[in-house]
Amino acid sequence: MSGQGAIPVVDLESLRALTGWAAACADEALHLFELVAPRDGRPREAIAAARRFADGGGRDNRLRKAALDAFRAANETSQPSASAAAHAASAAAGSAFLHPLADGQQVKHILGAVAFATLALESQDATPAFAALKRAIDEAPPEVAALLAQYPPCAPVKGRLGEILAELDTRLRQPRID
Repeated sequence: MSGQGAIPVVDLESLRALTGWAAACADEALHLFELVAPRDGRPREAIAAARRFADGGGRDNRLRKAALDAFRAANETSQPSASAAAHAASAAAGSAFLHPLADGQQVKHILGAVAFATLALESQDATPAFAALKRAIDEAPPEVAALLAQYPPCAPVKGRLGEILAELDTRLRQPRID
């Protein structure tokens, strides 16, 4: 199905697969936030909440609150890699709330955790960031590509984050050659 105009079908199992993948990707950058704010557990809790949902937990206000709390943590630090890592955690928990709207903005909900984690890692060293991005693409569950196929391309985002989102969107839409 093409994402052009059709209403996407977003089932619970696809959301669980997406959210589990997003949590694993966000976790790779979490240490960068914790180096700057070791006593602030909000991003870690957002990743834990995302994992609970992925493992069969509720898609409820606790999960939404964890996503918002990590978002606030991201905005409370001026250190770019720490902020990006907390945004990755927020996006991981928030991915459970993907909307079935044929809108390129929704693609950011699918890919945001990976893009922010890559941005955080890249600010420290390009080699681990490249490896994490490749791993995220290689380990993306089939549900992620199936979800992406239902949406139009990612809405443009400025800067390096936009470049990462565009690369992810393009690469994950390509047929897999295993």
